[in-house]
Amino acid sequence: MPVSVFDLFSVGIGPSSSHTVGPMRAGAAFAAGLQGVPVAGLDVHLYGSLASTGQGHGTLGAVLAGLMGSDPETVDPDAMTTALEELERTGTLRLAGGATVPFRQADIVLHPLTMLPRHPNAMRIAATDASGAVLAEETYYSIGGGFVTSDTEGAVAEAAIPVDDAVPHPFSSGAELLAACTATGLPVSGVAMANETATRSADEVRAGLLHVHDVMRESVDRSIRRTGTLPGGLAVRRRAANWYEQLTRDDPHHDPLFAMEWVNLTAMAVNEENATGGRVVTAPTNGAAGIIPAVLFYALTYVSEVALEDRDDAVVRFLLTAGAIGSIYKERASISGAEVGCQGEVGSAASMAAAGLAEVLGGTPEQVENAAEIAMEHNLGLTCDPIGGLVQIPCIERNAIAANKAINAARMALRGDGVHHVSLDQVVETMRQTGADMSTKYKETAMGGLAVNVPLC
Repeated sequence: MPVSVFDLFSVGIGPSSSHTVGPMRAGAAFAAGLQGVPVAGLDVHLYGSLASTGQGHGTLGAVLAGLMGSDPETVDPDAMTTALEELERTGTLRLAGGATVPFRQADIVLHPLTMLPRHPNAMRIAATDASGAVLAEETYYSIGGGFVTSDTEGAVAEAAIPVDDAVPHPFSSGAELLAACTATGLPVSGVAMANETATRSADEVRAGLLHVHDVMRESVDRSIRRTGTLPGGLAVRRRAANWYEQLTRDDPHHDPLFAMEWVNLTAMAVNEENATGGRVVTAPTNGAAGIIPAVLFYALTYVSEVALEDRDDAVVRFLLTAGAIGSIYKERASISGAEVGCQGEVGSAASMAAAGLAEVLGGTPEQVENAAEIAMEHNLGLTCDPIGGLVQIPCIERNAIAANKAINAARMALRGDGVHHVSLDQVVETMRQTGADMSTKYKETAMGGLAVNVPLC
């Protein structure tokens, strides 16, 4: 069953969809079940990747913000910071249900070497009474892209607008998607739109996707106004503002010769904003949030076919197509760096972006599928080894490189006729198998690769 485009493109805060957005949703879900319960204490445990890179990814604060009632789509990042600072000063946490308990970030217990069976991103939260007896307890799994499941509740706050079982064109593979296009005569975006409109109007879908695009653009606008260094201790210099100033001076009219530099700037600006803890769109994750905005910027700025049509329509078709491809990765493999490495985040985003670009360039469904396949094929095996557990190095530059790969993949696919040796389904399965075989130290634990070979200074 295809995942809704609004699940894959949800608004949240940085720096990580799986380590920040998901844990905040889990905390909020747990607190919502405590209405009227005489809570006197809390126990919070983080396991696996959430524990090993939680400090750098803001996981601890995100869980507590969720317990206090914050939602990643609406929370003000500055207000959240102020609330967490107040929590540390007073040592008192006010749950969303109204109860107050003594708690600070240091009270969260970390188990970096313990992997729970269902997923590497796991947390357990328990509420106790004055005698220490457990009143409520739940284990949550942040499975990538802000999606959360639990042992007893199943899906937790996954979808703002879900696609139900009544979709007219169900698909969970590239082959099934192409078959739906053939049977209906619709492009990939048309099949995706038909599924979305099973539960909402076409105007609502259009408005929702244009809002997603607005948030993408706003994240770039905020980023290019920030200077100094990124938070977290690595003292990584912000580059977006300086690059924007240079490019505006050197290329005031967007000469196509500078196209790739603007693509680089857009991708890096989004990911610098993400690293700041600012508001971005999970696309399909926060760590890969810059790729789709950058490729969409390229389509709207440098593609003559788009310039001659309704630009809003191009945005909608691009995002619907990208979402259709993303749902295949979500259903058949993974978009979680902790589960399959960065190929599941940056690789999936590049594949989605390549498909979206091929669609608005006039590609057939077969060419769109080919573009998605090419982009992932050349991201296979990509590890997730963030230095210091921060979504900064190599993540920020990696988004810019992947955006360029996506553009090239779409261009290559459009030079062909859609016939190719490796199918999208084959490359998705290869990515899944590669992720399963990949050493845990290369899957968002900061225990291998650049994370251990680059000094933290």
